[in-house]
Amino acid sequence: MARCYRGSSVGRGEPGMRRSAAGVIAVSVLLALGGAATAAPRTAVRNVTPEKVGTTDAVHRSLDYVSATHSLTLSYPGASYVKVHFSRLTLLPGDWFSIADAHGGQVRQYRFGLAGQWAMSVDGDTAVLALHGNLARLTGYGVTVDKVAHGLPASELKRRPESVCGTNDSRDAVCYRSTDPVAYRNSRAVARLLINGDELCSAWRVGPNDRMFTNHHCFTGTTDARNTEVWFNYECAVCGGLATLPPVKVFGDTVLATDQTLDFTLFSVQNFAAVRAFGYLSLDVRDPSAGEQLYIAEHPGGDPTVLAMDSDQDRGGNCQVRNSAVDGYGPDTDISYLCDTAGGSSGSPVISRVSNRVVALHHFGGCPNAGVRIDLIYRRVASLL
Repeated sequence: MARCYRGSSVGRGEPGMRRSAAGVIAVSVLLALGGAATAAPRTAVRNVTPEKVGTTDAVHRSLDYVSATHSLTLSYPGASYVKVHFSRLTLLPGDWFSIADAHGGQVRQYRFGLAGQWAMSVDGDTAVLALHGNLARLTGYGVTVDKVAHGLPASELKRRPESVCGTNDSRDAVCYRSTDPVAYRNSRAVARLLINGDELCSAWRVGPNDRMFTNHHCFTGTTDARNTEVWFNYECAVCGGLATLPPVKVFGDTVLATDQTLDFTLFSVQNFAAVRAFGYLSLDVRDPSAGEQLYIAEHPGGDPTVLAMDSDQDRGGNCQVRNSAVDGYGPDTDISYLCDTAGGSSGSPVISRVSNRVVALHHFGGCPNAGVRIDLIYRRVASLL
């Protein structure tokens, strides 16, 4: 895992790898605060992809009922996590299979349903797999692991640098818990995604129902959603500290809508009850004006939640809308800004400080960075929320 940023942003530069209310959606259609900026549209950064955070190895390791050994240790020194994929999981009724870390913690039990799928990751560089139960000596029963994903050591990560504009002014979300409690509370609804074992994006809950947004370029279909870990509560415990809170991990479930031009995917999660308490964000369905102040709650590089609010590149010191109509994957689909982001921030909410509601879905770096206008996305998904 990665360690937390310090509470002060001075001198940090590019971030390094760190340790690793009920009812309908509140949709606000607000009047524009002024005319759009007249600067020429930026050239969009095309063909963006999720941030790579690990590597996947092909293996063939089995635990069978007829074997004398019913446990298996997989270790990758320096890895931030280990995650296994099953080609077979065939157990007798009453038997089960477990995955834990090297110290016997982070235990998850499986009984069925994982053949052809990923198990939940284990933080750290070691995973211990074990069969449990009566384990009658029958052929054809057991577990086969055909792939193992593991997080790259910090020294091997190659984070994309192009989205930090000037000095990196982002701060750990917890640093705002007292000074800006609304922004901190909104950051709690933002999740880290681990996609297919080795790729990263961000996502966030929209409205009180089981609905989440991320980018189309992060994943597009239900199969990928169900092989995506959605981490809530992954934030620093204290401002300027080193420890993180334990993440609450669930899998994605069903893709409800996706669009390449507007670069969004709307999806649900499994075990929604486990993450409901982290709250949700509401939408501000309008095109924000140039100069309007913003902040982004995000997981850059898969790090614990940060808030990109301050900006040494904007007058007044707060990042803001630079242009309210720039070309993304389509004409005038995006807004641009100089809020600091990095690979892994894709899918984050761009939030207005005027309303504390989402005005765009972040998807491009390049300084200025860009997000898809939420008013355009809302027209496509209103009936699904």
